[in-house]
Amino acid sequence: MQLIAVIALGLVSGLLIGCVGIGGVILVPALVFLGDIPIQRAIPAALLAYIVSGVVATAIFAQQKSIRWSMAASLCVGAAPAAFAGAWAVKNANPRLLEAAIGLLTLLAGINSLRREKRTETPGESIATPVLLLIGAGTGFASAVSGTGGPLVLVPILIALNLPVLTVIGLSQAIQLPIAVVGTVGNVLFGELDWYLGLILALPLMIGSWQGARFAHLMNRDLLARAVSLVLIIIGVFILANVGRRLLA
Repeated sequence: MQLIAVIALGLVSGLLIGCVGIGGVILVPALVFLGDIPIQRAIPAALLAYIVSGVVATAIFAQQKSIRWSMAASLCVGAAPAAFAGAWAVKNANPRLLEAAIGLLTLLAGINSLRREKRTETPGESIATPVLLLIGAGTGFASAVSGTGGPLVLVPILIALNLPVLTVIGLSQAIQLPIAVVGTVGNVLFGELDWYLGLILALPLMIGSWQGARFAHLMNRDLLARAVSLVLIIIGVFILANVGRRLLA
């Protein structure tokens, strides 16, 4: 029964990751609270599985020319070393404050995006490389610590910068790879990596990401943007409620 639940979680998470860029956030809490898996075991396993889903979703978005590689390169360069530091911090940091900050950022970004009657999307060439490096570093560290893979942190930031929705999702797919790879290396060196759990999660995540990425390119852009906003709001509320529940426990 637990194996079936893990596979189902992987499929749902992968579908959301591929379609709206966000989905990994539900994976770790579900493994911990529904699967009774220790968080120090769940986070490294999730990061390992994101390698596969990241490759699949990135390939589909690249094939559709939905990834701005110049921006992706700067984000990934900033994310890689920060993800390594985040893997080290997993065993030493209390994630509650980080989770609360991510939840608030996600909720506010979703509300702000949903309130706009018409999104004003900008090409994004004006975003300076140092800013992208900084965004990548923050995304890499926060994602490795929380086990969310990258999109949860990156998508709200890029949505706030008014980038086109497919560009936002495409960049969130690309940044998964360095975070997942470097974070996994760090987990092997510093922590505990359950290869069996990670590989079980990898296949359903891959299938879900593949289907989700296809859906993203078939959907109307306005509908896709609204879907991203709603998912941001739901997940932001979910994170904050989860943090509050643990504080009151």
